[in-house]
Amino acid sequence: MSHFIRSVLALLFLAAALPANAAIKVLATTSDWAALTTELGGDQVNVYTATSALQDVHRVEAKPSLVARARSADLVVASGAELEIGWLPVLIQESGNSRIQPGSPGYFEATSLLALLDKPARFDRSLGDIHPQGNPHVQLDPHNIATIAKALTERLSQLDGAHAEYYQQRAKDFDARWQAAIQRWESKAAPLKGAQIVVMHSDQSYLCHWLGLQQVAAIEPKPGMPPTAGYLGQLVTKLKASPPRAILVNAYNDPKAAKWLSERVNAPVILLPFSVGGTPEAKDLFGLFDDTLNRLLAVLK
Repeated sequence: MSHFIRSVLALLFLAAALPANAAIKVLATTSDWAALTTELGGDQVNVYTATSALQDVHRVEAKPSLVARARSADLVVASGAELEIGWLPVLIQESGNSRIQPGSPGYFEATSLLALLDKPARFDRSLGDIHPQGNPHVQLDPHNIATIAKALTERLSQLDGAHAEYYQQRAKDFDARWQAAIQRWESKAAPLKGAQIVVMHSDQSYLCHWLGLQQVAAIEPKPGMPPTAGYLGQLVTKLKASPPRAILVNAYNDPKAAKWLSERVNAPVILLPFSVGGTPEAKDLFGLFDDTLNRLLAVLK
């Protein structure tokens, strides 16, 4: 046997001993995008989530451990619309990873695919933590998830053409289950339409829009600004005249102000998961919506 043939056989043996293609390394900024990427990518993706459902995604520290994750990532899946403006640009810059720079195939923004709610008529930081492109908290309308899933499937297929058919098949299966779930959720949620609610922060807009809930007030006087005693007093006066059905609080919120208000306007507090992992029942995207509706209906039905 010639040296050439022996070398070729050795290379073939080595190739057979290793995975045909290493899994795409994905850095997802939230647990929702991590869950969606896993649904679509299966065992061809290795997903790391930069935040948890119990964190405020606006306020995250670009720690060295996250920089290391970004350095090795093939794909970043982010909300965009400046939700992660305080930390993701730093993370990407410090990583030195050309694959995940904005504008490259390895950078994916979910909000870029959607017509966003709450786009301000003018941009002024004195108005609070507002987002000039519109509200980036898009994950609580399942129709948004369906749109994002299609684009993310195409991006995975672009980055890993060898498994494009695999991603397309998983996306087809996910979409069939998702559309059936949307029909079930919307039928189940019919009694919620028109219910007046108070929110903590302006991150329930898409949920309210989808379900027909009426947001009558927010506990934050301006987005991202904690309420003062004076503002809460004014809120009590306003809401006593027309009490809301409930006060919505997310898993990552400090509930103290909501509980204080609840006692004074006689409206129950409903704790919602907000993101995958926010409650024990919200284990994946399907569980996120199942649990959200169950918690709302338990009080508002």
